Amino acid sequence: MKSMFVSLLILMMTSIPTLSLQDPAPEALSLEDCIQQAVTRNPLIQSSYQQHQAALARVSQAKALAQPSVNWDSDLQPKLFDFKGTGEWYFGVSQELEFPGKRGLRGRIAGREADEIMQDIELLKLDVVFQVKQAFFSLLLSQEKLAYAERNLELSRNYQNQAELKFEAGDVARVEVLRAKVETSKAANQVRASQSEVRLAKAYLNYLMARKKYAPLTIQGELDQKVTILDLETLKQRAMSFRPEITRIQHSLDRERLQKKSASMSYLPDFEIGVNRHKVLGEGSWWDVTLSFPIPLFFWQPARGEIAEAAANIRVLQKETEHLENTIGLEVEEAFTNAQGALNQIRLYEDEILTQAEEVYNMFQFSYQEGEIGGIELIEARRTLIEARTSYADALFNYRTAIADLEKSIGQTLEGELP
Repeated sequence: MKSMFVSLLILMMTSIPTLSLQDPAPEALSLEDCIQQAVTRNPLIQSSYQQHQAALARVSQAKALAQPSVNWDSDLQPKLFDFKGTGEWYFGVSQELEFPGKRGLRGRIAGREADEIMQDIELLKLDVVFQVKQAFFSLLLSQEKLAYAERNLELSRNYQNQAELKFEAGDVARVEVLRAKVETSKAANQVRASQSEVRLAKAYLNYLMARKKYAPLTIQGELDQKVTILDLETLKQRAMSFRPEITRIQHSLDRERLQKKSASMSYLPDFEIGVNRHKVLGEGSWWDVTLSFPIPLFFWQPARGEIAEAAANIRVLQKETEHLENTIGLEVEEAFTNAQGALNQIRLYEDEILTQAEEVYNMFQFSYQEGEIGGIELIEARRTLIEARTSYADALFNYRTAIADLEKSIGQTLEGELP
């Protein structure tokens, strides 16, 4: 009875389905997901945000009031350090007060420095986003080429099987089988090379997202996605409005103008107000109020140099602004030209090359099956078709990369502006 119970228990345990201990398949990431992870995790961006926080902290430091002073004065001592016998003493508090506007001006200068750092962060984010887009599209391209390589391997094996059947039937020479085997070996080697490219593309995208290099990665997206390319002048206008470098240099100009104003305000005196309790032994106690301020007899020595320095820096930044606008305009024009050229190449493949290559291959495949042509002609037709499809994928990649470069050049995305 006991043995029957044990046998039944073992049977029930073995019939229960085992749970899979494998990790769940990684979730497919879109381009937006990859960009979000890269921007959030990038160490340089995180470091720059900490620099910005430090700059914001300097704003409150710049606007801080001077510390008050406590004063005590012991006079008319019969002996040195005879405080009990002091005939007269003063005890009070004094506070230095800057001329109105100086403290707020320093805070605005520090605020502009923080704004400059923020624009540096935006510029860094633009570069990171471009790198992620380029890596994402590169991975899509590698996966597309791998799919073509696997399809080519499948066709090569089919061709080899057909050649072997024809050889056994005495319809073709043995050299035809050898050619088929060589083509199959080449196709298998291309599959391995494409797999390596996919693995490296994933590793680089993982690196940009601050993940482990060979962490599982699945992406979703298509290379074939076109956006409206606006006219060149509109793109240049957008670049002047959205490029972080333009905004940064404007903050730098504001900062130097404020520095110049601050130097001019150094002509205006600061004040020091003090309140003291004054006691004279045997006569009584009184309150004293003191007000003091420096006389700027030699104001030209520091202030004139500071004003001249700020004025020179303003002129430098104005010239740099002019140069930067010309540089950005050239970058936009170059990116615009590259995007237009890539789009024209795509249209050429879609309208002519791909259709013709597929028609030729289908025609040659039918002719080969009918015995009208040899295997070498079919191999060349298939190679031409694969090359056309691969070149079309390259054209799509070049277009998406050109659009990403154009977006970087204007500092704004063009996604969603579909025709």
